[in-house]
Amino acid sequence: MTKKYNLYQIDSFTKEKFVGNPAGVITNADGLTSEEMQKIARELNNSETAFIFTSNNNEYDVHTRFFTPTNEVPICGHATIAAYYAYAIENELNTSKIYHKTGAGVLPVNIVKENKDYKITMTQGKIEFGDIIEGINRNTLLSSMNISDEDLLESYPIQVVSTGHSKVMIGIKNIAILNKIKPNYDALSKLSNIIKCNGYYVFTVDSEDSDVLVHGRMFAPAIGINEDPVTGNANGPLGAYLIHHKLINHDNYIFLFKAKQGEAIKRSGIIEVEVIIENNEPMEVKISGNAVIVFKSELLFK
Repeated sequence: MTKKYNLYQIDSFTKEKFVGNPAGVITNADGLTSEEMQKIARELNNSETAFIFTSNNNEYDVHTRFFTPTNEVPICGHATIAAYYAYAIENELNTSKIYHKTGAGVLPVNIVKENKDYKITMTQGKIEFGDIIEGINRNTLLSSMNISDEDLLESYPIQVVSTGHSKVMIGIKNIAILNKIKPNYDALSKLSNIIKCNGYYVFTVDSEDSDVLVHGRMFAPAIGINEDPVTGNANGPLGAYLIHHKLINHDNYIFLFKAKQGEAIKRSGIIEVEVIIENNEPMEVKISGNAVIVFKSELLFK
């Protein structure tokens, strides 16, 4: 018997097609095996593809799984935005909240209907501060990025931070340095095996745009993503990192900022980050963004 799956290609963190971060989405994934999902993700060749399954208990509404072209990952920011944008359109939802089971736990997704369109807000997973990268690993990282100590922001430690899928935070002085980075992807992949973190987020707070705080680039060659255009699981942890290390001013309640990413590969997008703060420490991170459908199709499986 032939099974039919609703397949979308969606650009997240933009309202313009062919920019932002593309994600594949299958909204009715029941029946697909892990092997089949991996093959679909490889065929689509986006940095991530999201698969939505119906729930089998009352703890959550749906179950979402995420695959890069080479690996399953616990959670993905832009693919969550894409998945629930498609889900909202398909189900003609009003403003609502959905709980989805992910590899980072059961988390809420807020769907806001506005001007006959949708904006999606994703609550990310537990904030965790990992190792500060020092010594030989730090030297390897800098050489792999083809940057030097002089390029780095002072008082910004190179650190692994996670809100469900960890990234290494690397603060640099300006946009010029950011845009000229040409990493050695093989060297970064090997380092990922040592430090147990697949993603490297290089960012600067040297912004020429008054309403954008951060410009960044994210590299994750160890999981088949040389460079990701606009990354929720990099900018979310960055918000927690900035609070934790007291690198920005805030009101000890909420910190909001916008980040722009993808400019170097001509897939620019804007992501909104919200950090809830208690006792001058980050407690919860949310990311928000727009999306646009590039195409909808039907995938047939026999």
